[in-house]
Amino acid sequence: MAAPSDQQLSASDARRIALAAQGFDAARSAATSRWPLAETAIRRMGLLQLDSVNVLVRSHYLPVFSRIGAYARTDLDARAFAAGRGRRLFEYWAHEASLLPIEMQPLMRWRMRRAEEGTGIYGGVHRFAAENPGYVAAVLDEIARHGARSASELDDPGARSGPWWGWHKGKTALEYLFWTGKVTTASRRGFERVYDLTERVIPAAVMDQPTPSDADAIRELVRLGARALGVATEIEIRDYFRLPVAETRVALAELVESGVLEAVAVEGWRQPAYLDPLALRPDRITPTALLSPFDPLVWNRERAERIFAFRYRLEFYTPGHKRSFGYFVMPFLYRGQLVARVDLKLDRKAGALLVLGVFAEAGLRRPEPMLAALALELRRMAGWLGVADVAIRAEGPLSAALEGLSPQ
Repeated sequence: MAAPSDQQLSASDARRIALAAQGFDAARSAATSRWPLAETAIRRMGLLQLDSVNVLVRSHYLPVFSRIGAYARTDLDARAFAAGRGRRLFEYWAHEASLLPIEMQPLMRWRMRRAEEGTGIYGGVHRFAAENPGYVAAVLDEIARHGARSASELDDPGARSGPWWGWHKGKTALEYLFWTGKVTTASRRGFERVYDLTERVIPAAVMDQPTPSDADAIRELVRLGARALGVATEIEIRDYFRLPVAETRVALAELVESGVLEAVAVEGWRQPAYLDPLALRPDRITPTALLSPFDPLVWNRERAERIFAFRYRLEFYTPGHKRSFGYFVMPFLYRGQLVARVDLKLDRKAGALLVLGVFAEAGLRRPEPMLAALALELRRMAGWLGVADVAIRAEGPLSAALEGLSPQ
């Protein structure tokens, strides 16, 4: 727990600090942005969460677009999955499966070691490895001898145990090797991981870095999470990189004592908060963007509700007739506030971005300016995704008004 603090932040201060820390203080380009801007955005966030849902576009591409505007997704692919010196990102389990800046690889070695020990969340794959050591060793040897492999390309992948998450034994062995750091993602085919030996993927300059102690690594991840959030509670900082409770609390106390973080009180927050003293504190910040369901600005639903008064839940796995808003619903950030949500789908065959639902928050008094901004954002997104049309497929007055603003 944080010690009592004399420093008080208003709720609006906290919201502006959070937006700036997440990179929403930069102007978005109308032209296609170059890679350095995308890399800067990723480094400010600290990671990109991966997800298999592809009704619009793979979710890890979206947070960068939300912050800098259009950019070449092939540039991100090259930095995440290219061989050699061009690789700037690597894949590991951080906030779920994630892409992280490559220099953070040493900070994840404590997690790799604990996976090998079977502590934490790794019980299932560790148990499989303990029961099948010869098979796991054979899979590792096959990759060492023959090069990168997907699970389905193994000599003996085994049979799936179910239609979805029922991994066959080859996939389970590879995931154990992945979590323990013996192999990593060399590339992806669609969304299928292709695994190779870690030392053949991660540059030697990174692999040769000393392994920090668990305490040092967790303290640095706490610092990076706090920096990415700007101001946040202990739970939110811990959630950013999914860190252990007791060790996070120790790290926070040490960072406060050393002045790296400040304990503060925020108007309306029940829990004490921690502030990055170097965080930007803009007097005014008014970004407008559509957000991925897995954007770090909103992935912690309780935080989003507290900062933006915006209750947001995923409905991917809710039966269609029980959904309140839709399948792939993106929050709409308008002038620094979350004021609406939009259900979107990309129809690649028809070459259109489909708007399946538009929903304004109850407190929005004048929707017209918001809808005009949303129409512009949808046109920009359609262009970035390589389709010509924005097609309104929703009903209701908001949808009709939006259709009137969209090019025919």
